[in-house]
Amino acid sequence: MKGKVAVVTGGSRGIGFAAARRFLAEGVHVAVADVRDDMADHLCLVGQKAGARALFIRTDVAVLPQVREAGRKVLESFGRLDIWVNNAGWDRVTPFLSTVPADWEKVLGINLMGVIHGTLVALEAMIDGKEGGSIVNLGSDAGRVGSSGEAVYSAAKGGVIAFTKAIAREVAQHGIRVNCLCPGPTDTPFISENFGTRDGEKVIEAIKRGIPFRRLGKPEEIAAAIRFLASDEASYITGQVLSVNGGLNMPG
Repeated sequence: MKGKVAVVTGGSRGIGFAAARRFLAEGVHVAVADVRDDMADHLCLVGQKAGARALFIRTDVAVLPQVREAGRKVLESFGRLDIWVNNAGWDRVTPFLSTVPADWEKVLGINLMGVIHGTLVALEAMIDGKEGGSIVNLGSDAGRVGSSGEAVYSAAKGGVIAFTKAIAREVAQHGIRVNCLCPGPTDTPFISENFGTRDGEKVIEAIKRGIPFRRLGKPEEIAAAIRFLASDEASYITGQVLSVNGGLNMPG
C-alpha cells in the first residue's frame, strides 16, 4: 500500500477518519474531502510518521463542481489516484411522515449523489492513469434490509448498492474494482447525534441486545474492511457487498 494515493470523503471523523488514519499509517498518501477539518492536524502527524502526506480539501460531495475540484487538486498534488472511498454520509433518524422535501434532498444529495459524483471523478482519473484502481462505496445495512426512521436514507443506500454493482461491471475492463461496504450500528458521532437522549440510549441498548456480539462496531473495525477492499489483497473482488455488523443482519 505504501506510496499509493487515496481519497476519503467525509474523512474528518467517524469511519472516514479511521480509514484515513489507517491508510496514512501504512504509508498511503491521503486526501480528505470533507466540509469540516476537525482532525486535519492529527492526520498530518500520523502521515509524517509513516512518510505519507495528508491533504485536506474542503468539499461538499453533493456539489459536483466541488468534487471535480477535489479530484483536480489530488492529481495536482500527488500525480496519481489509486483509491477512492465514498464515505461521506448524513441522516437524521425520524419517521418518514415527519420529514420534509428539504430533508430528502439533503439525504439523497450526500448519501447517493455524493457517491455518484465521487465515482465519476475517480473513474476519470483512474482510466486516464491506466493503472487500474479501487473504489469503495459506503452503503449500509439499512440499504439491504431497511431501517425504521431512515426511509429515505435506506433508499439512498439501496441505490448505492445497485450503483456499485452496475459500475463494477462497466469498468472491470479497465482493471478498476468497485465494491460496497455496509456497516452495521457503529460507535460514531452519528450515534451520539441521533440517540444522545435518554430515550435514544434505550434504543441503542435494544440494538445491542439484537447484535450477536452484544456491542456496537468500532470505526477501526470498519476501516480494516475498507483497507482490505482497497488493497491488492482483494484483487479478484469486485461488485460485491460486504456487511460488517457483528451479525445483526445476515442477508444472503
